[in-house]
Amino acid sequence: MLEYKGYKGKVEYIEDANILHGEVVGTRDVITFQASNVRELQRAFHDSVDDYLAFCEERGETPDKPYSGKFVVRVPEAVHRTLAEYASTEGQSINTVILEAVLDYLPKKLSDGLVHEP
Repeated sequence: MLEYKGYKGKVEYIEDANILHGEVVGTRDVITFQASNVRELQRAFHDSVDDYLAFCEERGETPDKPYSGKFVVRVPEAVHRTLAEYASTEGQSINTVILEAVLDYLPKKLSDGLVHEP
């Protein structure tokens, strides 16, 4: 993974075209980059992020930031009800219960150091 200004990029090799093709992950906007060799790859990634930020500024738009900390999970109504009831009886919010469940689910090496409070 490449990282620049809080944005992360993943890269794959496209054999047919003999290029390295990358995409910024974690945003709704599509930000891509490509290079013919590893040496050029980081520069292409930085240029794409910088171009995206400049484009947003020119248009007066707020750039999409990776991983806002919000996501929607659709569950059956009965699961939602049960979750809300459980959270209430524990004196917690639904967000806190879900966060704790996710952190418990992740392998320890991934969840170590993550914020445990919503």
